[in-house]
Formats: sequence, C-alpha cells, structure tokens
Amino acid sequence: MKYHRSIFVVLFGLLTACNSGTKKKKEEKTATAANIPKVVTADIEEGIKANIDKKVAEGGGYFHMTADGKELRLKLVRVHTEYLSNLGPRRHFACVDLADVSGDVYDVDFFLEGDPGSMNVTETTLHKLNGKPFYTWKQRKDKTWYRLPVQNATSDLLGVVEGKDKFEFRYEVTFPNIQESAKMWIPVPQSDAFQTVELLTLDAPAEHQILEEKGYGNKVLYMELSPEHSGKKMAIVYDVERLEKNPYEAATSPTPYLNASLLMPVGDRFQILADSIISQKQNDGNIMKARALYDYIIDNMRYIKAGKYGTGDAVYACDAMTGNCTEFHSLFISLARSAGIPSRFAVGASIPSDRNEGGIDGYHCWAEFYAEGKWWPVDISEANKYTALATYYFGRHPANRIEFTRGRDLLVTPGPKSGPINFLAYPVMEIGETPAFPKTFFSFYRKANQENPDKLVSLP
Repeated sequence: MKYHRSIFVVLFGLLTACNSGTKKKKEEKTATAANIPKVVTADIEEGIKANIDKKVAEGGGYFHMTADGKELRLKLVRVHTEYLSNLGPRRHFACVDLADVSGDVYDVDFFLEGDPGSMNVTETTLHKLNGKPFYTWKQRKDKTWYRLPVQNATSDLLGVVEGKDKFEFRYEVTFPNIQESAKMWIPVPQSDAFQTVELLTLDAPAEHQILEEKGYGNKVLYMELSPEHSGKKMAIVYDVERLEKNPYEAATSPTPYLNASLLMPVGDRFQILADSIISQKQNDGNIMKARALYDYIIDNMRYIKAGKYGTGDAVYACDAMTGNCTEFHSLFISLARSAGIPSRFAVGASIPSDRNEGGIDGYHCWAEFYAEGKWWPVDISEANKYTALATYYFGRHPANRIEFTRGRDLLVTPGPKSGPINFLAYPVMEIGETPAFPKTFFSFYRKANQENPDKLVSLP
C-alpha cells in the first residue's frame, strides 16, 4: 500500500513539475509577446514608404534596381494597401508599383523586419512587369506562402475559379471633408442568370434611395450628404453566389450595342484599324473577326496604370496602347462595333482565387460580343497578363467575380451635374458642383470551403 502511495506521490510531483514548467513557459511567451508592439497596416505602409524614400534620396531621385542586366530608375506609383501584411513578430510584407523612366511599371514585393517607425527591407523581388507576373504565390497548410513560377501555376493561382464560387463581398466608402451639400451615387449589384446577390447589411449615416437606370437596367444607390457626414463611413455587405459565365443567349436585342458612346467612338480611325486587323477574315463569321481583334489587343497593348488610364477612353487607348482593363475593353468595343460586331461593357470586382479572405485590388471590368446568336464573354486584360489563359478568356468569365453595372454613359434622375456617368464602379460624388473622390475599399470572405478552411478553392 505504501509502495503504491509512494508511486502516486512521485507521479503527482512530476505532473506538478511539468505543469509548473509549462506555466512558466507560457508566462515567458506572454511576457515576450507583450514586448512586441502591435502593428497595423498603416505602420507597414509608413515603413515601406520610408525605406523607398531613403533609397530615392541616396539614388539621386530614383529607386534603383536591376532586372535582366538592365539598370532601372524607378519612381513610386502606389502602395498596394490591400496586400500589406504582418507575417509574424516583427516580420512584414508590402507590395508596391514603381514606374521606370522608360514607362514600364514594375510590381515589386518587399519583406521587412522591425517595429513601427523602425522597419528595414530584408528582401526585394520583381513580381510583375506591366501587369504580367514572373511568379505567383501559393499558400501552404500552415498558412505560410511560397513563390511558384507562372508556368507551374494552376488556373486557380492565375485568377480563375471555374464552376461556382460563394463569398461575402464588402463595399466600404469613407466620406471626404464636406463643406457644403453633397450627392453620391453608388452601384448596386443585381441577381441575374450568373449571379445571385443578397443584401446582408447596409450601414449608412444618411438616408438613401435606389434609382433605376433604364438604359441598361442598373440600380444605383443615391444619397444626399451634408458637412456633418465628413469623415464618416458607409458599408454594404452582400452574400454572392456566382457561376462561371460561358457564351449564352439573351432576349435583348444586340442592335443598340453597335452605337458609339462618349468615350468609345465608332467608325473613322477605328473602322480603318479594324479592317486592317481583320483583313483576310472579312468573309468569316463574327467569332473569327472578334478573335482577331482580341489577339491584336493582347499582342500590342501593355497593362500600365499610368497616364490617362482608368477612364475607358478608346481614343487614348488607341494612341498610347497602354492602360488598365477599361482601356483594353474600350478599345475592343470600339473596334468590334466598327466591324459590325455588337459589343458591350460591364464592371465589377474580381475576387482573389489564391486566398479565402481579405482586401481586393480595386474594380475590374470586362466585355462581351455578340455572335452566332449568343453573347460571348471576353477578358482581354487578364488574357494579356496570363497568355496561357488567352483561350480560356475568349468565351468565359470565371466564377470568382461580382458584376456591379453594365454599360457606359449611364443616366439616372437625379443625376450628377457633370452629365452621364461614364461607368459606375467606385462612387460618383459631387460636393456642390465639384467632383469628389471618396476613399473606397473592397474586401471579401469566401464561403466555399467552410469544411476545410485551410484549403483554397479548387478547380473541378
């Protein structure tokens, strides 16, 4: 009996000692964690800007890098705030756009170490050139990330979710300083054959109403604001289920989509250029003609967010042969319509396929053309970035996106003093009669893999 009691005492002592050691280690870990300052994305943004500013000052006004033996002289264009990340104790990640004196724009990834106000760059790599990536990022099961060459990346890492996608989408607006009466127009995504959109929450500091845009069937949220709303935020959250879009039939007539719009002219130089591109395919069907125009833009335009980009001005796109998705698709629409192919414009947001939550890098737009009794989706700017997917994007839009509005030159009542809305993705705002540009941020949370949250959305 004493023997058994002695064993019990020894075991109890060992367990107590182990628990004591464990408790001590936890206390030490807690104490260590307490000494690490909390880092927010604004700290990382300040840290990367400070490092770049220092290098610019040392480099005679330029940030210097070398790529393929070429000396680059770069200027900061923007910091991708949606990708700023704290990777762990005193470890951070930032991604920025830097423009070379040649006009090329490089997307550069930075890793940093340190605390707020004292961060140093430990690694710098060129991620993209004019929107075309050298590598992609893939997440491990332990939530860490590693680089993967583009040629080895699967479609989901190149922006494509096939079949179906489900996510919550958050549209957040921060009002600027308002010194007199103001008005704001915000897109309201709608359900259709390819997306089911349910409003979950709408948190707005002012009364609002929904306007009907009759030209293309869009809905627009309208608010009237006053100085008391300065600096306040509004947020709209939607539950979205989206299907991959393939060529489809629609009851609407395609004829109106042959007409010019304010920034997408038809005829003249676009007729001449379209004829020269189509050339020997004049007697072929519209699908082959559209493909010729599609390939021409992929081969000749560069994805660069510089200059007069983002307006969707087909004349500018034709002259500069650069821009973002709006220029790519505006040029395509002007050329297609000039060739007698009905084409139309839509805008929304592309949901990242390589992660399941977080910020979104602004709006995205695309186009459709009409041939053989169907509307054919195209995404030329994405095909330009990932040429391996050029065939996919001719006739398909992936499931991981949400459409806000269709069409250009949108008319609503009441409408902006400036006239028709060019296209509606970010809010259109006027303070008095002066245009204003409120800070807008998109984010998402994917629901497709609740049973396995560590797994990215996979392709069927």
